[in-house]
Amino acid sequence: MVTKLAALIVLAAFLGGPPACEGDIICFNGWLKLPIQDPRLCPQGSRSRMNGRTRALVPVPRPSGLGLGLGYYNNRSSKSYCPRAEGIVRDAVSKAVAAQPGIGAGLIRLFFHDCFVRGCDASVLLKTTNSNNSDTEMEGNPNKNSLRGLEVIDAAKAKIEAACPGRVSCADIVAFAARDASSILSNRRINIRMPGGRYDGRESFADETDQLPGPFSGATVLLNNFKAKGLTSDEMVTLSGAHTIGRARCAFFSSRFSEMDPTFAAKLRAQCNDDNTNVDQEHVTPEVLDMRYYQDVIDGKALFTSDAVLNSAETIKQVTENAKKAGAWERKFERAMENLGKIGVKTKADQGAEIRKVCWRVNN
Repeated sequence: MVTKLAALIVLAAFLGGPPACEGDIICFNGWLKLPIQDPRLCPQGSRSRMNGRTRALVPVPRPSGLGLGLGYYNNRSSKSYCPRAEGIVRDAVSKAVAAQPGIGAGLIRLFFHDCFVRGCDASVLLKTTNSNNSDTEMEGNPNKNSLRGLEVIDAAKAKIEAACPGRVSCADIVAFAARDASSILSNRRINIRMPGGRYDGRESFADETDQLPGPFSGATVLLNNFKAKGLTSDEMVTLSGAHTIGRARCAFFSSRFSEMDPTFAAKLRAQCNDDNTNVDQEHVTPEVLDMRYYQDVIDGKALFTSDAVLNSAETIKQVTENAKKAGAWERKFERAMENLGKIGVKTKADQGAEIRKVCWRVNN
């Protein structure tokens, strides 16, 4: 499997000496930067093999969200009627973020990582699947030991099941949690109209997480990733703005110190005791979901390669507008998150989906 091979290569590279500054191979869609010179060790290209399935990175139609609806659980005549559902999620998120603000960033990331793989079907939460696979998305390079907010989803699900058993999907709980975290962290400046009605998927595979854009992704890879989900270049720039909150491992940007603003790079060097050290992704308002990220991109203070490449001819216009025009990014972020939540949704049980009783496992 590519994931395990890449992990072995990384281990060998670290044991063998310091990484090369040039000629590095970017693997797993921008999640691994390997100091090797033989690209055969890291399959590249526009297609990837996954458990015998082949996926082509090609543009697809815009996400329609067919079958979703605002206030989905408030319809008294529906079998899904559960008027307390969204309030229960909001309460769980509010308490979690009040206790630990970083959980909010984790919930927004969890939503993105769910929707970009198999659509918004809570496949990211599964530990075992319908085919008895345990090498799930949780074990993929982008997710392993880094997903946050799972306990918030589980707590909300438990309360909802007690109130309305078998009616509210884990996929909708993930979407509502990301909406509520965005509102809280932006001081209510961001209010996403997030519809409900998603069903939960029954399969999940670690090697499918290579669809997620990584910190070493270049501009072309980023654009292709988003086009493959039916999203636009502007939505790619807009959703990247979520990097204004949360924390990042030094391993994902320490190779870029020479490319950053010198004073800022020196500050980061002092903070990065080793590659596993975490630092704030945005240094001025690190716990506020705002447009500060875009000024960092302009000023050479972006951490990841995938952030820095937005300061390019193709995207600098959107970056500048988001940095300078008050309220512009917030409105675009609301729409982009709504569209993200429409990717590949399952809205019927006959689509190989269900309403899970417990979010981390499929129903019997």
